Amino acid sequence: MNPLTSPLLTDLYQLTMLQAYFAHGMLDTAAFELFVRKLPGTRNFLMAAGLEQALEFLEQLHFEEAELAWLEQSGLFRGDFLDRLRKLRFTGDVHAMPEGTLFFPNEPIVRVVASMPEAQLVESRLLNLVHFQTAVASKAARSVLVAPGKLLVDFGLRRAHGAEAGLLAARASYIAGFSGTATVLAAPLFGIPIFGTMAHSFVQAHDDEVAAFERFASACPANTVFLIDTYDTETAARKVVALAPRLQEAGIATRGVRLDSGDLGALSRSVRRILDEGGLQRATIFASGNLDEYRLRDLLASGSPIDGFGVGTSLVTSADAPFLDAVYKLQEYAGVPRRKRSAGKATWPGRKQVHRHFRDDGTLDHDVVTLESEERPGSRLLAPVMLGGKRVASVPGIHSLRADAALCLAALPSSLRGLEQPAVPYRVEISPELRELAAQVDKKTGKP
Repeated sequence: MNPLTSPLLTDLYQLTMLQAYFAHGMLDTAAFELFVRKLPGTRNFLMAAGLEQALEFLEQLHFEEAELAWLEQSGLFRGDFLDRLRKLRFTGDVHAMPEGTLFFPNEPIVRVVASMPEAQLVESRLLNLVHFQTAVASKAARSVLVAPGKLLVDFGLRRAHGAEAGLLAARASYIAGFSGTATVLAAPLFGIPIFGTMAHSFVQAHDDEVAAFERFASACPANTVFLIDTYDTETAARKVVALAPRLQEAGIATRGVRLDSGDLGALSRSVRRILDEGGLQRATIFASGNLDEYRLRDLLASGSPIDGFGVGTSLVTSADAPFLDAVYKLQEYAGVPRRKRSAGKATWPGRKQVHRHFRDDGTLDHDVVTLESEERPGSRLLAPVMLGGKRVASVPGIHSLRADAALCLAALPSSLRGLEQPAVPYRVEISPELRELAAQVDKKTGKP
């Protein structure tokens, strides 16, 4: 039983509802849509991510005998229901925005159309996969916007909320525009570039700091970036300058230094001066240590000569917006539009599409959420990715997704590129036809 692919990785009410659906023959086609109700106060946009893992989950959906045996032993489920689960596979359709697409509140990013039991069962895991990567990609994109052209590396595995979270954070941040990750397994799994130097423990394990640098260089001649703040940062920078000619004689170039603590702005300026005066003008300065997009913005605005950044805890936990108001809601069943009307949580009924409009300069102007059947101008953001339980196209490579995400970020208007909320939020319109359908559903269901 693989805990990450098991259909038991769900909420109990998904299974209890399925038993009721099967018992009463409620097997007609349902349409569910995954969307975010509102933006966190610290986000001007969101970036869709996690679709690949969601589709993998749907493709592999099945119950193993050990899982069915556990369900039987639980005493919660009937034998005839378990027989139905034994045969259950996902055979539905999925429309979605491509990963890397920017989106806004009330815009469906994934639509699942399948028999009610199939569409209902997958809710929890789809939200789990898409919500997390979307939260991280949206966080990462902010660092990409404030530090253009800089080396940005995910340093977050050790602070991630679990192993899967660490891996998927590496993937999501790379799609958003990070240069790579320190998480090694992300390279063979996803093809993401990996980066890393040394820890303070390596320096501390030596009686002499220079010996630590020299031994590291001889063991890893292609990765000579030295961590220089274990003791005194400026003294260590001078030691690197003194060591560099000896390493050069051995055919080893000094690539750079890393700062991990202290006043990174002031230290980077003094270290840059020491390196330049010592003939190491091409050596880079890489900074890490409790960084986020706000600190990156401030460091660069102050003229700090830092070439790259390692961003960890704040990234993988999306610390300033650790969750999104993401939901997966029924919009149609048995050919009839459905609408939730709960206070503050009302939904727009029916299968929907998002039409994006651009300004003459190529930047985003506004979106219109419509019924899927409406013919309107603008770019349609949702496209079929799975029909009849099978993918409609080959899997896009992660480098292609990253390139597409970069184009999406390039189309952001200036008002949305900063870290502060804009005076006027991005405009998302609801089409008159969709509003009329909602009124009809309300009338039918007896809304006063």
